[in-house]
Amino acid sequence: MIVGVVKEVKNHEYRVALTPAGARELVSAGHRVLVETGAGAGSRIDDAQYSAAGADLATVDDVWATSDMVLKVKEPIEVEFRQLREGLILFTYLHLAAGFDVTKALLEAGTTGVAYETVETPDGKLPLLAPMSEVAGRMAPQVGASLLEKANGGRGVLLGGVSGVHPGKVLVIGAGMAGANAAWIAQGMEAEVTVLDKNVDRLRYIDSIHRGRILTLISNQTTVEENVLEADLVIGAVLVPGARAPKIVSADLVSAMKPGSVVIDISVDQGGCIETAHMTTHSDPTYLVGEVVHYAVGNMPGAVPHTSTYALTNATLPYVLDLANRGLAQACSRDAMLAKGINTLKGQLVSLPVAEAHGLQFRPLSDVLG
Repeated sequence: MIVGVVKEVKNHEYRVALTPAGARELVSAGHRVLVETGAGAGSRIDDAQYSAAGADLATVDDVWATSDMVLKVKEPIEVEFRQLREGLILFTYLHLAAGFDVTKALLEAGTTGVAYETVETPDGKLPLLAPMSEVAGRMAPQVGASLLEKANGGRGVLLGGVSGVHPGKVLVIGAGMAGANAAWIAQGMEAEVTVLDKNVDRLRYIDSIHRGRILTLISNQTTVEENVLEADLVIGAVLVPGARAPKIVSADLVSAMKPGSVVIDISVDQGGCIETAHMTTHSDPTYLVGEVVHYAVGNMPGAVPHTSTYALTNATLPYVLDLANRGLAQACSRDAMLAKGINTLKGQLVSLPVAEAHGLQFRPLSDVLG
């Protein structure tokens, strides 16, 4: 199989979908790897490293036109839609439930869209989303701490406080991978941290690790309202695999927050769990709603591309190799986890959550795969 790697074109997206070590593994397995010239520059990986690993350098058009499977980090944007074609496998983060234009483009082109974020284990874990959720979760408190500074529009609160002064209050909504890591880092900064979730087992896990240093509460309307109003920093980290995130914090509740408090919505790439959140970019990351600072960058891990690129390849490479070695049909027939990653196939939508999000027709994967 010819496996292509293109340079990301989304605003301030510096990650790349494959490291030289990953390229070497594919070449050793008998596959050809095409890498767009300069694709790894943002992650401090130069072309010579890919060449040394056995990959061939090519133009962006050649990579798209020649490859059987293209690896990306983020969903294609409008300028890339023309590159989509029938028979191509696109393996990347797609987040189609929050992106009708991308969904439409994939369906019209007949491109097979395999989404990192919907590859799912039998126990509900998302192994290819996990590393970036971990990065985003760990970034959120440090971003929030900066935004709470008066010069950046915040309340002028130091998250960790100082001796004799109350620390900042952080509310994390969602105890999954992103939320648990956000709470962990915020607690390490010596903030007062509360985590809300509907899954008591996730809360028990956090309790067992942190032994009371993080307050865990079951999420309901009352606990959400009470804790949002008290918080200096609210981090939204709610995920429903493959579907749009539910709105947990209403616009009315945001309007009642303390002036200068900060909202960070990690789940914004799935539509966001805070009603007032809309996607922003690294070049223009924040905006005000009333006197509340909002940060809703859809590709947070893109700010730390060196770390993120290596973490991503560590997780995705086994699946990339399986697809390359066996082909789509055989790989998915033997691996139900990978099969769940297929969102579009032969012009058909085979993801029920995405179909429901956009009111489009759904076809079971088994019917389309044949």
